[in-house]
Amino acid sequence: MSSTSTAVSHSLRAALLVCLGLAGSSMLQASPLDPQVQQLAAEVKSKVVAWRRDIHQHPELGNRETRTAALVAEHLGQLGLEDVRTGIAHTGVTARLKGGKPGPRIALRADMDALPVTEQTDLPFASKVTTEYRGETVGVMHACGHDAHTSILMGVAEALVKQRAELPGEVLFIFQPAEEGPPEGEEGGASMMLQQGIFDDFKPEAVFGLHVWSALPVGTIGYRSGPFMAASDRFGIVVKGRQTHGSRPWGGIDPIAISAELISSSQHIVSREMDISRLPVVLSYGAIKGGIRYNIIPDSVELVGTIRSFDEGMRKEVHQRLRRVAEHTAAAHGATVELQVPADAGNPVTVNNPELTARMLPVLGSVVGPDQVIEMDRVMGAEDFSLYAQRAPGLFFFVGSTPKETPIAEAPSNHSPMFHLDEQALDVGVKGLLAVSLDYLTQGAR
Repeated sequence: MSSTSTAVSHSLRAALLVCLGLAGSSMLQASPLDPQVQQLAAEVKSKVVAWRRDIHQHPELGNRETRTAALVAEHLGQLGLEDVRTGIAHTGVTARLKGGKPGPRIALRADMDALPVTEQTDLPFASKVTTEYRGETVGVMHACGHDAHTSILMGVAEALVKQRAELPGEVLFIFQPAEEGPPEGEEGGASMMLQQGIFDDFKPEAVFGLHVWSALPVGTIGYRSGPFMAASDRFGIVVKGRQTHGSRPWGGIDPIAISAELISSSQHIVSREMDISRLPVVLSYGAIKGGIRYNIIPDSVELVGTIRSFDEGMRKEVHQRLRRVAEHTAAAHGATVELQVPADAGNPVTVNNPELTARMLPVLGSVVGPDQVIEMDRVMGAEDFSLYAQRAPGLFFFVGSTPKETPIAEAPSNHSPMFHLDEQALDVGVKGLLAVSLDYLTQGAR
């Protein structure tokens, strides 16, 4: 983009903020970073880096974050926080900080789980961990950056404790397991933490969270007011045919060929049946399992995948249409299907409260500079932070994590075995979460 077009873009952006009534909190008017935030972040910086590297080297899958949870609980206990609770939703940890002055209540959330991904980076602290997942031996890696989120919130907790005497209000720290989804057949994540009452006695007036993001360069923060991240649903389909020798396909019912047709046909749901000019929808398959030998047509094939959407009506319609395609495609070839569409309750759309977002834009601008706070398009990724944001006004923002010298188009994405986090993102994350927390607590609910 040329300098002229950049200037025009900024002018249009400012005009839009005026039209939306956000000019008073425009990023273009962001104040310098509070020296208190700068100092507090500097004091925990080296610890945050060390925690992140340790957690990265010892990743754990959802509902299995026992080592990580113990590390977190020990740290929170050493800080002298009130009501340190463990074992919530299997491995979750919470703690409260009661400030020395009356004021608002806020909640800060980080997720702790890793992914079944075999790491392919050359980091000296790269994960070598393996485990069993869906019947297979797999590597385990913090390929989505939850190691960063956990260490950032540990640092923010320590920084806020240092201000306890002068701090207005209370803070609930939430270290959550299984954001990527619990193992099949188990409950977990944000929904289980809420079911087990973390907001029953502590009702926050606002809840904040963040996510490191490979599609943004380090030194930037991304946000979107209103609907930000998609609703997500997991589905499972088992196509049941009849086993036969590969040389005699007419002697059975081939679930592999039927599955291939089903996958192809189901893509028409998005491309030909949903009005994606209104809002985006995604239907993707993540795994296909069937058969064991080259010359045996198996009895069944299992398909698993995900649906992403931004509208509840469209969401339900995709479910209905996928069930129809699966049943009719199988029936046309003499097969049957077992359907889990959806397989669980899924996650709703992550919505950033517009008023809270507008208020915090200049605060985030003070962290990285007003021109480095980027309004993003909708993101088809999903977050169970959305469930907390249904219970209190929420703000969830992205922290750029790709080294500046790496072209964004070439950066390994979140969930990639090559995912690489520039550790400067940790400092931005601490400052960002600390700054919005202190602003809300000291300035009140408004």
